[in-house]
Amino acid sequence: MKFAFIIMGDFEYPKDKQSIHNGTAQIIGVKNLQEACEESKKLLQKGIDCIELCGAFGEEGAKAVIKATENLIPVGYVTHLPMQDDLYKKTFS
Repeated sequence: MKFAFIIMGDFEYPKDKQSIHNGTAQIIGVKNLQEACEESKKLLQKGIDCIELCGAFGEEGAKAVIKATENLIPVGYVTHLPMQDDLYKKTFS
């Protein structure tokens, strides 16, 4: 199985990417949802089996990537437990 983890933040797309395990696992940094959708389409064309998104995408961002990949592969996104809401707000605000 080949999968990718897309993270969103202060990254230089398409330069900020790396792969391990002979390319079966990739991490890709993007600045925004538009770049993530662009990269997701490329990953689909290259035969990726699954995409996981960082929590910054949220449900709406995940839906946009699902649409970009025509709902042909699984797309998930990272969440956290409500008990850590304050920590997340402090860290990412």
